[in-house]
Amino acid sequence: MKTYQLVGIGNAVVDVISQADDSFLELMGIEKGIMQLIEKDRGEVLYGAMEGRVQTPGGSVANTIAGAGALGLESAFIGRVHDDALGRFYADAMNEDGVDFVNPPVPGGELPTSRSMIFVSPDGERSMNTYLGISSELSSKDVASDVAGSSQIMFLEGYLFDKEKGKAAFLEAARDCHKGGGKTGIAISDPFCVERHRTDFLLLIENELDFVIGNEAEIKSLFETDDLEAALAKTAEICPLVVCTRSGDGVTVLHDGQRTDVPVEKVVPVDATGAGDQFAAGFLYGMATGRDYETCARIGNVCAREVISHIGPRPEANMIELLTVEGLL
Repeated sequence: MKTYQLVGIGNAVVDVISQADDSFLELMGIEKGIMQLIEKDRGEVLYGAMEGRVQTPGGSVANTIAGAGALGLESAFIGRVHDDALGRFYADAMNEDGVDFVNPPVPGGELPTSRSMIFVSPDGERSMNTYLGISSELSSKDVASDVAGSSQIMFLEGYLFDKEKGKAAFLEAARDCHKGGGKTGIAISDPFCVERHRTDFLLLIENELDFVIGNEAEIKSLFETDDLEAALAKTAEICPLVVCTRSGDGVTVLHDGQRTDVPVEKVVPVDATGAGDQFAAGFLYGMATGRDYETCARIGNVCAREVISHIGPRPEANMIELLTVEGLL
């Protein structure tokens, strides 16, 4: 069985991007500048109305794994897609990006492949309409124990906690990874996800995980406080490694009682989509290759800085060359 340096589990979502002016958004009843969850029928209407569609494989942890794969890690992604045109596109695109998409598209799947219809306005605003589809049906049967058990690092996506079978798959995967000597961690995903699953998140972090990565709002939401320092301290009490991104204020890393604050170079983003995902890609790359945590954070910062310099959630530059110039490789 192949050994992986990094394995991710999360939503496999095709990002479908199209240009649209404000009159089109109004005509279609699309709220500008926000992300909305939509149902299947609405998704089909919007997909059919898109002109000049550009499709890319997406999903938060999938973007992280793709970023780490671009840095050279032996990486795999576990997600659920239907054996339809979008599902086959997704699987092929991940494999072409150097990431093993280990689950074949599901023939006769219960739902279509997940997709997010993203309408980009002339002013740069992105209006996202996401149909979760088959990816949210991921369960233990989608997570091969030999893949989980042969991973050096396993990274889990908090959004999958919205269904009980997703939680069960997480637990089994984390335990299989630990049995094989690997480390497991989670991307908290967003504060609203924490609000829905706070108790389960805290139990998972305390009893099953080796690290947690989140931003200020997500870390504070874990303990229902506006005091970031208090939230960081409480999270560090239950987890050996806590990584908190704080936008322009840098990154805070807490590990076994030691704190490291790493500054960032402030830049004006072209598109902030994917900043957290690519930070995680760089940080996990550093972990997998034995760097100290300050260097991991610095690598993550460079990856985040690159992705916000253009439209789209995945790197466009040669990140190995960029990190070499920065003296980090």
